[in-house]
Amino acid sequence: MPFQKLLYPAAGLGLLFLAYRSYGWPGVAAVGGGLTMWLLLHFTRVMTVLKRAADRPIGYVESAVMLNAKLKAGSTLMHVMAMTRSLGERLSAENVQPEVYRWRDNGHSTVTADFQDGKLVRWKLDRPAAAEVSEVAGPTP
Repeated sequence: MPFQKLLYPAAGLGLLFLAYRSYGWPGVAAVGGGLTMWLLLHFTRVMTVLKRAADRPIGYVESAVMLNAKLKAGSTLMHVMAMTRSLGERLSAENVQPEVYRWRDNGHSTVTADFQDGKLVRWKLDRPAAAEVSEVAGPTP
């Protein structure tokens, strides 16, 4: 993970260096503008995902079964939050790897996801039995 954290800044500095060598200061201005636009687009996406997640209950998803079907190993926590449109209910302690989050739907089905360094490594769908659902919902008239 430390290598990936250094890759983007190193690539940006490399592009700035190549722009200066090829086109001088106008090249640096053009590449700097492009890098700034990329950063602004990324910031806008993060803020949009967090704004949508703020409008919903923590750990809620429309359908846990559909979330289970859509999840892929290697997805980032931000991508999963964008799919669910909510923050996951944190089950692990802070700053402990793997981070464990849970999403629940109205049918009491849950998806528990483990994230290692911000990437999804495994997940599990838990569906209650029919008798458990009827007990939670109450007796049928």
